[in-house]
Amino acid sequence: MSCVRRLMNALNPGSIPKINTTGGQFKKMENIVMFQNAAKAWGVPDLDVFQTVDLWERRNIPQVSQCILALGRACYLHPEYEGPCLGPKPAEENKRNFTEQQLRAGEGIINLQYGTNKGANASGINFGNTRHM
Repeated sequence: MSCVRRLMNALNPGSIPKINTTGGQFKKMENIVMFQNAAKAWGVPDLDVFQTVDLWERRNIPQVSQCILALGRACYLHPEYEGPCLGPKPAEENKRNFTEQQLRAGEGIINLQYGTNKGANASGINFGNTRHM
């Protein structure tokens, strides 16, 4: 459980200031909650953050892995972080503003220039089946 705390502090130093190493289960589970809060603050969506019991009781390790991958993708959003990132770079918004003239010019294009779905196609193909003639 301490590896996720160290991971978060390596990405964002001081994000988890106090790490509980002694105490009962609840003190140690509090470390996981601190990691979850720090991950959300770093930019990980709530959907990707695992439940505390997923890691503590090892109930849903794939969800924990998904959270770590989301944390790696969130690294791209922080230019101050100079270390390696994990996973693909998140897409950035690329808003386009077309003028009324450009929109009208698109109406003059013949649709068949884009191709057609008429004629010979692959419908009716049965893979692994013999052709009965």
